[in-house]
Amino acid sequence: MNVEDLIKAPRLIETRRLLLESSHVKHAPALNESLAASQSDLGFISWGQHAGDLAWATDFCARGAGYVERGEDLIFYAFRRDDGAYVGRIDLHSFDFEAPRCEIGYVGDLRLQGQGLMREAVQAVIALGFDLGLVRIHAHCDALNTRSISFIEGLGFVQEGVMRFYARNPRGELNDEVVLAVFNATLEAAQKT
Repeated sequence: MNVEDLIKAPRLIETRRLLLESSHVKHAPALNESLAASQSDLGFISWGQHAGDLAWATDFCARGAGYVERGEDLIFYAFRRDDGAYVGRIDLHSFDFEAPRCEIGYVGDLRLQGQGLMREAVQAVIALGFDLGLVRIHAHCDALNTRSISFIEGLGFVQEGVMRFYARNPRGELNDEVVLAVFNATLEAAQKT
């Protein structure tokens, strides 16, 4: 697995209920509106603090598109197929092609919670990562963000440990982060033989 695999990766994923589109500036209004509507739930996400700033959202989406084009990240914005409603953002980042592994990030629109839409979207991105050759995908969650931890554990991620005083949260405080991971069973088995 290498950068070329990411550059050539699909830019559109279709699931039963969703369309996941690679990062583009056209997603900025939906992202901006979602941040405003979900503000009460975004205390753990530093970039989630930019609600109501369309210029920031436009720049954020444009930078994301650049990361994807250069093969640095895979970023998808998920929308419901039936009505185009914005569901959330999922990204694979911090790739280590030697391992091969990466980290996953996910932020859903609070207005659509409880429908399993983000679960469907994140599963699709994980499947793509494994199809591209990843053996491991891990998540870092603020130890106080029990909702995020529960969500990712529900997708089969296993808690591996806690990194003490690992990062600063949006309020500038040092926080502990829980590390959770899921493994590509097919590739994992092949590595053992």
